[in-house]
Amino acid sequence: MAHGFLQSFDSDLEVYSAGTKPADRVQPYSVQVMSELDINISAHTPQHVNQYIGTNFDYVISVCDGAKEVCPVFTGSVRNRLHMGFDDPYDAIGTENEILGEYRRVRDEIKQAFQDLYDKTLKNEIHSS
Repeated sequence: MAHGFLQSFDSDLEVYSAGTKPADRVQPYSVQVMSELDINISAHTPQHVNQYIGTNFDYVISVCDGAKEVCPVFTGSVRNRLHMGFDDPYDAIGTENEILGEYRRVRDEIKQAFQDLYDKTLKNEIHSS
């Protein structure tokens, strides 16, 4: 979801997304709740972080739930490392409406956090060079 939001904020951003245990596909509930905001992430493909080792990045932002797991440390060349912890909506239980509610809650938290990062930091860095 963070990847989708960043791309929607600014087409000049070059965004990559990866994890240590990538799924076979983007979670359908994530696709659904993002489409509610007219952001299509259905073509995104989960990647393993190892494919980016040796790549230089301006930012590496971890978004794992720090209370439940240890976030991986990316060892490539990185100017800025940030952590923004969010609950993993994949762990939600209940009715479909309750699960979707959890996905929407986390989606909205991610949107707010990344909008703030973009507005306060990234936008100026990208458009001042």
